[in-house]
Amino acid sequence: MKRLIFTLSLLVAGIGIAAPLRLEPIKYGDMQQWYSRDIKESAIIGGATKTLYEIAPNGKTSGNKVYRNLGGSPWATSNVYAKVSGVVKTSCAVEPAMVNGNRMAKLVAKMENVKALGIINMDVMVAGTLFLGEIVEPISSTKGPFSKMSMGIPYTKRPQALVFDYKLDMPSTNTRVKSTGFGSKKTLQGRDQAEVYVLLQKRWEDEKGNLHALRVGTGRERYSKSVPYTKGHQLKINYGDITKKPFYKPYMGLLNGEKAYYARNSKGKLVPVQEEGWAAADATPTHVLVMASTSCGEPYVGTEGITLYVDNFAFGF
Repeated sequence: MKRLIFTLSLLVAGIGIAAPLRLEPIKYGDMQQWYSRDIKESAIIGGATKTLYEIAPNGKTSGNKVYRNLGGSPWATSNVYAKVSGVVKTSCAVEPAMVNGNRMAKLVAKMENVKALGIINMDVMVAGTLFLGEIVEPISSTKGPFSKMSMGIPYTKRPQALVFDYKLDMPSTNTRVKSTGFGSKKTLQGRDQAEVYVLLQKRWEDEKGNLHALRVGTGRERYSKSVPYTKGHQLKINYGDITKKPFYKPYMGLLNGEKAYYARNSKGKLVPVQEEGWAAADATPTHVLVMASTSCGEPYVGTEGITLYVDNFAFGF
C-alpha cells in the first residue's frame, strides 16, 4: 500500500514522469485525405498515364496541369510533374498506404528512369519527401532543386515538440547511389538515413527582397535502422543556440549558402532564406519548417528501397 501511495504521488507531482502534451494537429497531417491527378507522359518515353498524390482534400483530376496547394493544405511532396525540353515526365515517391489499419503517408526512395532511344537516357535518384510549403511546377530541370520549393509556413507559437506516428523499413546496405540524370551513376560508401525535422525561424526581408532568418528552435532526427510502427513519437524542439549542447550534431546547424532553402519574398519571387545566426532562447518565430524524407544527403543521392511511413503530425505543448 505504501508503495502504491508513493507511486501515485510521483504521478501527481510529475517527478521523473513526462506529462502528456497538449496536441495541436497540423492541418491534413492525419494523412486521411488525398488528392490524385492523372498525368500523361510524353509518347517519346512511352506515353503512360501516371497518378500523382497530394496531401489535400479528397478529389481527382486528369490532364497535364500544374498543381498548387488545394483546400488550405500546407503540405507539399516530392511528387512532381516535370516538363524538360518539351518532354513530360512524372515522379511519384509519396502515396497513401495502410499500416496496422491506419492510413499513413508512404515515402519511398526510388530511381526514376527516363529513356528514349538516341534522345534521352536519364536515371534520377528521388527521395520520398513531404514538407510544409509548396512545389513550383512544372519542373524544368534537375538543377537547383531547392530553388523549386518554397519551404515553411507562417507560424508564431513555441511548441515543445513535433509529435507524429512513424514506421521505417531500412535496407541492410551501406552504400548510396548518386544519380542526377546527367553523367554516370556513382556508388558512394556510407549508410543513408531517413530523417524528420522541425525548424522554427524568425525571418525578415531587406529592401532588395532578400530573405534572412535567425534560427529560433531546432528538432532534427536521423534514423539508420528499421523502426517498428510507433505512435506518438515526440521530436523535442530545443530553443536558442544549441551548438554547445551535448546532443548537438553538425546536421542540426544553420542553413545558409548552398544549404539555404527558398521561400517567396513580398514580390512573390523565390529567393534563398539565409540563416544568419541563432535567435535568443525566448524569441518568437515567424515561420516553421517541417520535413520528413527517406534521405538525409545531398539532392539526388539515396538508397533505393528506404521506406518511411508517417502520420498524425501535431505540435505538442
